Amino acid sequence: QVQLVESGGGLVQAGASLRLSCAASGRTFSIYVMGWFRQAPGKEREFVARISENGSFKTYADSVKGRFTISRDNAKNTAYLQINSLKPEDTAIYYCAAPRTPYYYPSRPDQYDYWGQGTQVTVSS
Repeated sequence: QVQLVESGGGLVQAGASLRLSCAASGRTFSIYVMGWFRQAPGKEREFVARISENGSFKTYADSVKGRFTISRDNAKNTAYLQINSLKPEDTAIYYCAAPRTPYYYPSRPDQYDYWGQGTQVTVSS
């Protein structure tokens, strides 16, 4: 079965950087879009970024443009989220996700079928 495992979160000060990783297994990685989402306490899960199968197309939420970079290494079956200039409002659990359908480029959480367990990012001011 499909498994997604995130890592790389932590407790950092404002202005710091983190790189989150999402290791995928259970199917051919290179034909599926990968997405990153986050959920802060008391808030709904929100879209952060997505990347097309070959990495050519990337989309970001307005709130993270210019600070977050999504990437993938299909040879390693891994997606990444580089987070720079962290702010306290970036504090959340970060999830990677993938759709069931190949070559499908969704952005809403309900359009994704597989989810990792999440990695906590906490930013202190």
